[in-house]
Amino acid sequence: METQISISPEFSSRVSGYTLLALEADVTNGPSSAALADEIAAEILRLQSTLEVADINRIPAIAATRAAYKACGKDPNRYRPAQEQLHRRVVRGLGLYSVDTLVDLGNLLSLRCGCALGVFDRDKISGSHIELGVGHPDEPYTGIGRGPLNICGMPVLRDDIGPFASLTSDHQRTAIHPGTSQILITIHRFPGAPATEEILAEASRLLRTYARASAITSATVAC
Repeated sequence: METQISISPEFSSRVSGYTLLALEADVTNGPSSAALADEIAAEILRLQSTLEVADINRIPAIAATRAAYKACGKDPNRYRPAQEQLHRRVVRGLGLYSVDTLVDLGNLLSLRCGCALGVFDRDKISGSHIELGVGHPDEPYTGIGRGPLNICGMPVLRDDIGPFASLTSDHQRTAIHPGTSQILITIHRFPGAPATEEILAEASRLLRTYARASAITSATVAC
């Protein structure tokens, strides 16, 4: 794996039991297939049949993510973690917008494992090292589809340029596009989520099945 990953003391001093998972792969992007759409629809039906909106915050992995927000100084009711946003949307019957293969399979993986995650164009990430830390006051950040986002006190990923991902919304700078051919996926695993090996296996399956992925590599770091 070319990219090196780490967790800053600023984060690890406040949060424990966290694992950052990262995968890189060569991929082919494009419109989602009917088979991927069917998998997503089946997962949505499963969640709708087993959850009420009031249950979502009590899902262990989501509850632990919300606790990490509070420990870092962010209100998770005002700035909801991404996987909580997805669960609330599908349980309320609002469905998911289909964007493309890579974005859609990332959403499916997030729903299945209960983890916030990001799918990034690797060519848009600066440098060979990324670090999970905590957002600082007045740090500029433009979320995909959200515009300016206040990331102060929020868990964020930084490359050589600065923040490119948060657990609420990824930065538009590193967004996937139709011609994306190399990706980095980061998965934020908190206690209560499936085992690391299970998450990595499912991510690899989805990438191989729907994005013709090859040269898949992975790494993890925990605090």
